[in-house]
Amino acid sequence: MMAREGFYMDEQVLNWYALYVKSRHEFFTQGELTKKGIETYLPSVKRLRRWKDRKKFVEFPLFPGYLFVHIRPNPEEFINVLKTMGAVTLVSAESGRPTPVPPEEINSLKLLLKSGKDFDIYPHLKERTRVRVKRGPLKGAEGVLKSKEDQHIFLVNIELLGRSLGVKIYADDIEQA
Repeated sequence: MMAREGFYMDEQVLNWYALYVKSRHEFFTQGELTKKGIETYLPSVKRLRRWKDRKKFVEFPLFPGYLFVHIRPNPEEFINVLKTMGAVTLVSAESGRPTPVPPEEINSLKLLLKSGKDFDIYPHLKERTRVRVKRGPLKGAEGVLKSKEDQHIFLVNIELLGRSLGVKIYADDIEQA
């Protein structure tokens, strides 16, 4: 077992990886991966869409073009994922080596979406103080605090995709991580 950047590279341990998929294939590819028995996570939101004759809530991927797969870090698993219809590539920080997404980022993303709070998507933030929510529906989520006008915004970063989700939060609900 070898450790790399805080992740175990033991081939028995499952890691989360970001999978880039063909345009508008997120839900289809997720279904195909599920048929193969591969655990996936596709964060999504429902938005009201209007047509001339009707209105309907439609589900949209939170990160268009991406979904997450939970697999072992070995070439056979990578190839199995990439042979799935709609799959393009596993996101890599260095060429040829898929980069795991920290489980804390996935867990915090799930907590944020499950909370039902309104959020905005922000571009990647590099230099901010990491914080942890100490009470409320986001308790235990880790992220970054940002000030916007007179409000505090709690951001959950998905570093590998260069994206963040933000919700308004009271400063006394957080502590330094």
